[in-house]
Amino acid sequence: MTDQTKEKLLAIRDRIDAIDDEILALLSKRADCAEEVGETKRQAGEENPWFYRPEREAQILRRVSKDNPGPLANERITAIFREIISSCLALEQSIKVAFLGPEGSFTQEAAHKHFGQAVQPVPVNSIGQVFREVENGKVDYGVVPIENSTEGVISYTLDRFMNSPLKISGETALRIHQNLLLSPELADKDWQEVTRVYSHQQSLAQCRQWLDLHLPNAERVPVSSNTEAAKRALLDAKEEEGFSAAIAGIKAAEVYGLTVVEKNIEDSDKNTTRFLVIGKQDVPPSGEDQTTLMISTKNRSGALYHLLTPLVENGLDMTRIESRPSQNANWEYFFFMDVNGHQDDEKLSKALIELNKEAELVRVLGSYPKAVL
Repeated sequence: MTDQTKEKLLAIRDRIDAIDDEILALLSKRADCAEEVGETKRQAGEENPWFYRPEREAQILRRVSKDNPGPLANERITAIFREIISSCLALEQSIKVAFLGPEGSFTQEAAHKHFGQAVQPVPVNSIGQVFREVENGKVDYGVVPIENSTEGVISYTLDRFMNSPLKISGETALRIHQNLLLSPELADKDWQEVTRVYSHQQSLAQCRQWLDLHLPNAERVPVSSNTEAAKRALLDAKEEEGFSAAIAGIKAAEVYGLTVVEKNIEDSDKNTTRFLVIGKQDVPPSGEDQTTLMISTKNRSGALYHLLTPLVENGLDMTRIESRPSQNANWEYFFFMDVNGHQDDEKLSKALIELNKEAELVRVLGSYPKAVL
């Protein structure tokens, strides 16, 4: 390296140091503002002030994405600002978030993607327990999977809404990469000799073609979670119970000390899971929202047609519809619909009035900001 190059690099590094000092000073100012917001809310005497404002966060992330001059991609910019928001929010209130565990699960990744790292993650054993922890006030929010781009809806999550008072406060989408993991002491062996593969049934389904091609004779053992799969693979190796592997994410490999022997083995390169954030608050409009409805139909001919008519007549876009048995009587169903817009919007508000005339039950599960990158 020439002296001229060294001098040029030193000058650039000096500029970087000066910029970092400016960033640090601005971050401190932002944190001061966050503390002031928290104190103002407390002095206002609100009994249960909502410090976390999903609509406000979404507006900030959309604005910085829109104004981003580059060269950093919007996804990186929103990730940085999400962590800034998360750290500042922690100065106002410590937020607990329940997720389907154990630690290292994709749902934990989704929780951190949505809330940032400055929250208290609380792993629980089932989707039902996530709902119960929020309902009982042991945590502030919960994160649950709702659908996968290749395997479809997670029915149990929908079913839990039938008997829960909770509301949807937000959503996030996580690109899912599946990996074949081995215990470190087996990592030098030929992974194509694996005789048993542990994973959640959804992950096994997402890797079906890959398994058929590369491990056609291996037993596929569904377990409660991918992190449980990692634990089982480790235990089998320790007890010398055959040649076992796990399918899970990189985070699970890091947490439980497994070796990644094959990366990205999911059948679809667009494999994505959508997660919902559940809580107790109604979320004001953010300007780009989605509303999820739960509707029970009257038992009559053309019932579904009559439910869709108010949406069509009010110019509303329905982006998803699912049906689930009512669990109260045979051949009666609940419909779950995602509709563009907020329940306070004029068009959707009018449609809801008309829907209530046509249906046995109409419940707004939540109006919330659409996922930001």
